[in-house]
Amino acid sequence: MLTSERMAVVDRNAVYLGVPPEQLMENAGAALAREAARDEPDDVLVLAGTGNNGGDALVAARFLEHEANVTTVLLGRATNIRTEESRSNWDVLEVSDARLVELRDSAEIDAIDFDVDAVVDGMLGVGVSGALREPVASAVKRVNASEAHVVSADVPTGVNPDAEERSGEYVDGDSVVAFHDEKPVHSSLDVRVVVADIGIPDAAEEFVGEGDLTLLRRDPESHKGDHGKVVVVGGGPYTGAPALTATAALRAGADLAVVVAPEHAAETVASFSPNLITRPLKGDTLKPRHVEEVVAEADDADVTVLGPGLGAADETLRAVREILPNLDRAVVDADALREIDAVRDDAEVIATPHAGELARHVGDVPKDWRERRDVVRDFAQEMDVVTLLKGHYDVVSDGEKTRVSRTGNPGMTVGGTGDVLAGVCASLSARLNAFDAACVGVFANGRAGDAVVEERGYGMTATDLVEAVPGALKTK
Repeated sequence: MLTSERMAVVDRNAVYLGVPPEQLMENAGAALAREAARDEPDDVLVLAGTGNNGGDALVAARFLEHEANVTTVLLGRATNIRTEESRSNWDVLEVSDARLVELRDSAEIDAIDFDVDAVVDGMLGVGVSGALREPVASAVKRVNASEAHVVSADVPTGVNPDAEERSGEYVDGDSVVAFHDEKPVHSSLDVRVVVADIGIPDAAEEFVGEGDLTLLRRDPESHKGDHGKVVVVGGGPYTGAPALTATAALRAGADLAVVVAPEHAAETVASFSPNLITRPLKGDTLKPRHVEEVVAEADDADVTVLGPGLGAADETLRAVREILPNLDRAVVDADALREIDAVRDDAEVIATPHAGELARHVGDVPKDWRERRDVVRDFAQEMDVVTLLKGHYDVVSDGEKTRVSRTGNPGMTVGGTGDVLAGVCASLSARLNAFDAACVGVFANGRAGDAVVEERGYGMTATDLVEAVPGALKTK
């Protein structure tokens, strides 16, 4: 079962994998036609909207013309059809001399004959919600008043696909052809639900793809701070790591990045970029005496990254263990992963180990990504954290769902790329749930690395990677 948002991601990922959108629409329309033709109707009315759902109905109309008298009604103007695939199917029907009607106004609906054997409902799809507008509202009333056998494409028009119950005005039909998978509302519909395989490969769900980037939206009326404040707690023996993490958080869309670090590290970070805010801690390393100060900074942030450059001194790890239970939303990286079991159960946490760091907790980690899936899932369940295992193929799991990212290349073995990943994931975690943030973050981080290598070849630096992050988060 998939929500409308997740279905849109999977659909886009299928195209990213190379499945032509025209083929998906063709398969969906054919499945819709088969269901509509099941009782061998003589007269069929096809109601199509101007979106992709309408395109599926237009394909169904083409198939049904071989078996019945078909009238196809477009609810709107043909010039307003929104996708190339839908438009091309309308054009095919036009040149085929099919019986076509453009319903531009609800006043014209009386000219449509609803006294037919079957109606194909393709007016609105899973991406539409809210009260019905004209002429769709009038068409829905006429459909419900008819005695025709009504078949809806994916979800009945007027139904919220993600709701557990129906409400408002909607097409109260006889059957629904669910494309690829059922939607949450299907279980509450008193209709026949047919799940149709439209050619979306399993890989579109398992592998993170460009479709996942569509989860990132930015309100045009946003204000400063709406897209997250990230606090990076790091530095000590290593000074560049927290600077890379904080800069990556900004490049991934966070509005503010604050680095909390020992004094000498904070000075280095401040010189790294004027875009970074620093909060120096007295001394050379993080110690238990700093915990209260660190937690106060974390409380004022949307997400905290704990670990980059901290080192593994005993006092530092004791401080980490005291800090972790105080974090509501965090990315735990590098040596801080040694204390991951101190995370609070109800916190939203992403852990970002490489194989060696994960092996400290689980023993041997398989090399093959397929075998790693179960190991990562089990660890995520045990620790109750989203786990992102870095590798040739990156594996992400929240203990229930597990996905894989295949972006990235051998040039990313250079130091600092993991620090960049932590910052990207933190930035996205301010806007997405932890699992989606980890999936999108690791995909974009690897994609940025691929862009650097394509432009410059191997020999990239972590700062090269940071600069490529904004482009990697863009959809094409």
